[in-house]
Amino acid sequence: MSGHGDDASAPTSDSAADTIALLRELIREACVNDGSVGSGQEIRSVRVLQRFLAGAVATGRVETHLLESAPGRASLVARVRGTDPDAPSLGLLGHLDVVPVDPDGWTRNPFGGELIDGEIWGRGAVDMLYLTAAFACVLRDLAFAPERPRGDLVLIAVADEEGGGEYGIHWLVRQHAETVRVTEALSESGGMRMGSHVAIEIAEKGSAGRRLVVRGKPGHASIPYGAMSASYRIGDVLRRLGEVMPAAQLGPLWNAFVSARIDDPALAERLRDPVRLDAALPQLGGIAGYAHAVSRITISPTVLRAGATHNVIPATGTIDLDIRTLPGTTDDEVDQLLRVVLGPLADEIEIEHLRGWAATTSPADTPLFAAIERAVEAVADAPVVPIMAAGGSDARVLRELGIPAYGFGLLGPGWSYERYREGVHGNDERIDVESVTLSLAALQRIVADRVG
Repeated sequence: MSGHGDDASAPTSDSAADTIALLRELIREACVNDGSVGSGQEIRSVRVLQRFLAGAVATGRVETHLLESAPGRASLVARVRGTDPDAPSLGLLGHLDVVPVDPDGWTRNPFGGELIDGEIWGRGAVDMLYLTAAFACVLRDLAFAPERPRGDLVLIAVADEEGGGEYGIHWLVRQHAETVRVTEALSESGGMRMGSHVAIEIAEKGSAGRRLVVRGKPGHASIPYGAMSASYRIGDVLRRLGEVMPAAQLGPLWNAFVSARIDDPALAERLRDPVRLDAALPQLGGIAGYAHAVSRITISPTVLRAGATHNVIPATGTIDLDIRTLPGTTDDEVDQLLRVVLGPLADEIEIEHLRGWAATTSPADTPLFAAIERAVEAVADAPVVPIMAAGGSDARVLRELGIPAYGFGLLGPGWSYERYREGVHGNDERIDVESVTLSLAALQRIVADRVG
């Protein structure tokens, strides 16, 4: 039996080596998702997983379902069924797609999957193929165990996370709800170090995209007098957005973050005061961006449009805003905040709603979260701190269904939040063997605790 022994905190060399080999294979499949329907082609990585699990499937202990939402946009669901229908059903939610790369920014082949000096290089190594590989390995090992588990263990390896999940988790829960049924889940966005603590994501900010429509007066570009270009109006709005910042709103996870990460008592006191917080941000170094993001609603102009012809002064322009919301924020509150930020310009601006979703949170007092805490303590001798992610993941879809879901991982001691963020979507993305092995060890303990 691979990957199980008397000391669950130390995965066998076979189990760790198999996880690393699988990670390298998944990187080489280069399932790049640029947001278009035909990109991703996750079917290639699904085939890799099918080969990896073939022996376990042949024993009859693993059931697999290949589910294709569009040509090539495939997800794989693999389930080891337990003996007790009342036991937890633990989902391991990993994605197979990766974001595009700029090859000129890389010092190695971004899809080579090379193992160099104890690090696996390649797009997706951190986000999140190392976890998807570990999930698959632990499921396979459980299938080969002498005794069946009490509860189900379910690998949900999905397409299209990087594109919003419409061809992945959203489609799966709509069209194949019973196939992906779980009662709790682990996914990405955890494991980085916050001081001496290991961060585990229990919440994600929401998204409330908006389009601001500004109107001017058109005219011939050769006679601008009397016209009012929408481009100038866009400039006025951007200036206002840059000058007015939404105020800090410190939620229930803020104090735990400050306690874990900030050693200076005076600085910690300032950060706990919403009035003094912003003046203290520059002292936080690389963590300042995260602290700013999770302490308030953020508004980021992203796409500007005005004009279509060189010699016509545009009458209409638009500004797309990426707005990330805190738990409990409503759409009406977002619109009202925008009007306050725009101030005297608000009456002249039309606000259109783009795609969005509410912020999601899982409680930190569930049996699964307690199992995570025990596993991290046993493997890394470190406490856990629950955090909110500034971005989004597929876990929010499960949370919206009432399923507790946590961003998991156990990265090495040198993996600060800043290092983690640099690796996600960055050049020269890579992960060290130690972090893969630590994550695998903690995952084995959690699985044994919850469904073993």
